[in-house]
Amino acid sequence: MEKVALTAGALYVIILLRAGGTFAVGWLAGAGARRSRFADRISSERFQRAERAIQKWGAPVVAVSFLTVGFQTAANFLAGTLRMPLPRYLPALFVGGAAWALIYATVGIGALEVLGRLFAERTALGVSAVAVLLLAACGLVLYRRRRTTPRPDTAAPEQV
Repeated sequence: MEKVALTAGALYVIILLRAGGTFAVGWLAGAGARRSRFADRISSERFQRAERAIQKWGAPVVAVSFLTVGFQTAANFLAGTLRMPLPRYLPALFVGGAAWALIYATVGIGALEVLGRLFAERTALGVSAVAVLLLAACGLVLYRRRRTTPRPDTAAPEQV
């Protein structure tokens, strides 16, 4: 149990630094964009409405983003560029970061330990498990690509 607590604590510090740093970089990028040639686009009413929505409702999105893979960096960066106020951002960072750290410290480390034992005790089974996981991941990627790519036989006929 002590090992999990130490791991969770270390992961919590890491996620606070990483996500907070991403927010800060986004804040700086947003400040630079406001002084660039894009300032006209950023000052549009539509953009300002989106910015107000993020400032008001973005905290739950930031907190939940820690439970996703790949979306959390974008959520933190956008929260920074859209200048989410720190009193709204920091609680979302602390809660979401804690959830992320606990999940990775328990489930993630547990899965690695099981995989390590499997390799140590039954190497062939461990190699087979990793191969099945890799094949499943490749199959999922191919399936998604084929679903999003239009087929030539279903494309609209060309106009002559």
